[in-house]
Amino acid sequence: MKILYHLFGQGKDLSAMQMCARAVVIYCIALVLLRISGRRTFGKKTAFDNTIAIILGAVLSRAVVGASAFLPTVACSLVLVLIHRGLAWASIHNKTIQHLLEGVSIPLYKNGKLNKENMNTALISEDELKGDLRLKAHISRLAEAEEINMETNGEVSVVKKEY
Repeated sequence: MKILYHLFGQGKDLSAMQMCARAVVIYCIALVLLRISGRRTFGKKTAFDNTIAIILGAVLSRAVVGASAFLPTVACSLVLVLIHRGLAWASIHNKTIQHLLEGVSIPLYKNGKLNKENMNTALISEDELKGDLRLKAHISRLAEAEEINMETNGEVSVVKKEY
């Protein structure tokens, strides 16, 4: 026990070596927790998924610097990851939960018309939309698009017209 105290310290008065030792352990724990959380945590890039990454970083950092007790902090992090995974599972089986957690895509352009109201809702200007056309669809005019949507992760998707 004395070796663990010397290596990891206790409370907020930690040496650089103790904080580094804690950081290595927390890094390994964070990797395990993110694997439990699932690939979508960083793949989907929705607010729902980004939230767990931000919260985990904030909570686990407290164990590194000694601001909170080590084991309760790790336990809390595990609970957060399990809640995230459970909600993600529920969202794939229930559209209402999915829409509450992730939102829905917003149609910005269809049938040759911009939907100005939805563009305001999505906080995107016509110039930004045209930039997305060039960057993502490699087209220069709205007329070359069949439809344009803002997806739940904030990305703009473009369906090109078929000629």
